[in-house]
Amino acid sequence: MSATAAANAVVRLDPVSLRIKRFSALTTMTLPLIGTAAAAYLLWSGHYTATDLWLFAAMYFVHMFGITVGFHRYLAHKAFKTSPAFEAVMMITGSMGAQGPLMFWVITHRRHHRFSDQEGDPHSPNLHGWALKARMRGLWYAHMPWMLSPEASKVTVFGPDVLRSRRLMYFNRTYPQWVLLGLALPALIDYAITRTPTALLGGLVFGGLARIFVANQAAWCVGSICHAFGHRPFDNDDHSANNWPVALFTFGEGLQNNHHAFPGSYRHGVTWWEPDLSGWLLMALGKLHIVWNLREPDKTTITQRRQEARTTT
Repeated sequence: MSATAAANAVVRLDPVSLRIKRFSALTTMTLPLIGTAAAAYLLWSGHYTATDLWLFAAMYFVHMFGITVGFHRYLAHKAFKTSPAFEAVMMITGSMGAQGPLMFWVITHRRHHRFSDQEGDPHSPNLHGWALKARMRGLWYAHMPWMLSPEASKVTVFGPDVLRSRRLMYFNRTYPQWVLLGLALPALIDYAITRTPTALLGGLVFGGLARIFVANQAAWCVGSICHAFGHRPFDNDDHSANNWPVALFTFGEGLQNNHHAFPGSYRHGVTWWEPDLSGWLLMALGKLHIVWNLREPDKTTITQRRQEARTTT
């Protein structure tokens, strides 16, 4: 990609918009961290219940489902179709993940694919040099500080389809209330189950703040770790790699090399044994006719891409 193409894909934010963006990003980074520290203290001191831990696990699943199935495979890549009702479920649960409004998420991700590991990629770890110190700086930048950039992806370039949808723009506008719902829901469920004075705090800390921190740290590893370390069975002209530990925690998103080879596929695992919980879940939802038109490459295409990669190494 040329430097001109990269420049035409972004816009410099005005001072007010930049302050809003950075305040939102820093809030998303710091408040869950504080909640995680509180969760660690409660665990260490024994002031927690089994309900707290179950709520963490349940909300982690909801969080990852919304981001990986809803925002990523459905909205960003149109890997399947579904009903307006199930679309609403995905957009709400994805917004609960506190990774930004759906428009921001989609246009940033589509820009990442267009300029993967080249100038214009919003969060590549490979644009800071190849010396050890530069590599570490690149990994750190790709993990979190990229969200503080004064640039933004152009909506008209990467999100005109989202802009045309009244349903999607409703969920984009109401993003803050879904984040708050994601915090309030586990607190209220915890209180309804245990009926103790500390239940609201336990649910908020474990099912809300700590869940956001852990899940988002795992998700951000896809853009940092998975573009630096792992296996590369396909030649994608970038540094995307399959990293199984990240894939396990992100329901298949860590199979980044597979995904960049076949970005429109609803499955990131191209073999049955690769850990892709979101792909398996979508397969089950397809059998139940909740989703349909599930896109995936055929075996011949996969084999050809593997052979092409072998001939270039």
